[in-house]
Amino acid sequence: MPYPNMEELIRVIAVLRSENGCEWDRKQTHKTLRPNMLEEAYEAVEAIDDNNITELKEELGDVLLQVVLHAQIAKDNGEFDIEDVAKELTKKLIHRHPHVFGGVKVNSTDEILTNWDALKKEEKPERKSAMDGITRGQSALMSAQKISKRAVKTGFEWDSEKSLIECIKSEYREFARTVAEGDKNRMEDEMGDILFATVNLARWHKIDAEQALLHANRKFMTRFRKMEELAVKPLEDYSYEEFDTLWRQAKAAIV
Repeated sequence: MPYPNMEELIRVIAVLRSENGCEWDRKQTHKTLRPNMLEEAYEAVEAIDDNNITELKEELGDVLLQVVLHAQIAKDNGEFDIEDVAKELTKKLIHRHPHVFGGVKVNSTDEILTNWDALKKEEKPERKSAMDGITRGQSALMSAQKISKRAVKTGFEWDSEKSLIECIKSEYREFARTVAEGDKNRMEDEMGDILFATVNLARWHKIDAEQALLHANRKFMTRFRKMEELAVKPLEDYSYEEFDTLWRQAKAAIV
């Protein structure tokens, strides 16, 4: 089945990277485009969160641009091209779905995920530790979630939610001690422990910590904007007590 628009996109990117193309595009490397890849992916996720299908179509195009552009850069360097990318992906998908393309029988999505993990191990025999393969480029929250899930799969888990919550309280107490001591390095270390333990609490309840924090960020910004609307003087002139009252008013004004 031909895909003329996809073929035209690949052609356009090749022209932009050619000697007679765009100077900016010719200068790009995998490394210089790294921020763009992250930004476009997050914008696509935001369109999904907003259930904005029109925006999603556009943002997926921007994500696709990054994929095709990286493939063209690799082709220009004699490394691989977009066909190699598609071939490798197709091979991986077929291998990891033996219940679709093979004779494997499964009874639940849990079995599918178990098989997926086992097949990944077959593909990456060089990975010996459960911690191998954790992507360094993703957000710290996403990394923490993946690290936690990997550890749990080996049986390394709290025996109850109560013990996990007590662990979080313990980390707060340790942080308070380092604050009292004025040790900045240990304060950072203990704050990291608080955040990591909290991510584990989210995982315990099958809550995506990254999405939870993004939701909290949006909620805070919405309430802060409402607070700015309700303010009768510059915010810089508000006392703590006045801020508290204004914040409560902003929360109450938002349904």
